[in-house]
Amino acid sequence: MMNWSAELQQWWQQQTWYELTGVLTGLACVYLAARNSILNWPFAIISVSIYLYIFYKAHLFADMGLQVYFLAMNIYGWYYWLHKPDGTGITPVVLITKKQALLSAVSIVACTIILGSGLRYTSASYPYLDSFCAACSVVAQVLMARRVLQNWLLWVFVDIIYVGIYMFKDLHLTSAMYAIYIAMAAMGYVEWRREYKKQQQIHPNG
Repeated sequence: MMNWSAELQQWWQQQTWYELTGVLTGLACVYLAARNSILNWPFAIISVSIYLYIFYKAHLFADMGLQVYFLAMNIYGWYYWLHKPDGTGITPVVLITKKQALLSAVSIVACTIILGSGLRYTSASYPYLDSFCAACSVVAQVLMARRVLQNWLLWVFVDIIYVGIYMFKDLHLTSAMYAIYIAMAAMGYVEWRREYKKQQQIHPNG
């Protein structure tokens, strides 16, 4: 027990305040998004700003660039969610269309190949895998900002991969955060699907 406690204390001392802050704000933003709260966006802005620096230090350059994109998308998402086209409340949840699904798949493949090929000539860790996850995250973030239900399924998929990547990079708090993200994304899917069904009952042709 003494050795376990000492190892835990040593591990905790190795963690940085900025990674802890990034984890806490990241968890807050995903939880609030899953609960359909517009307050998720300011927490997201804080979290991605911190992770821009964290991923730079870890040589995860695709993820670093992704944070810049996330920052812009979080601002856009905040604006989009504030739009109330029918005057009744927040922008409604919608299902993904065939066109969106096709564009998403093509975008992920193309971005993975292009970005991964470029990162091969840098000190980037896992250039293609990192690029694939970044591409999936880009698409998932667009779908979330547009209130597309299936964004949560894509987040579950990519978060599972991220858990392994960050564990290998010794970003243990971040890896744990993404493990929690998996559960939150599953919760988000359930909550948004329930919201979508409510919308269908009120506006069956909407």
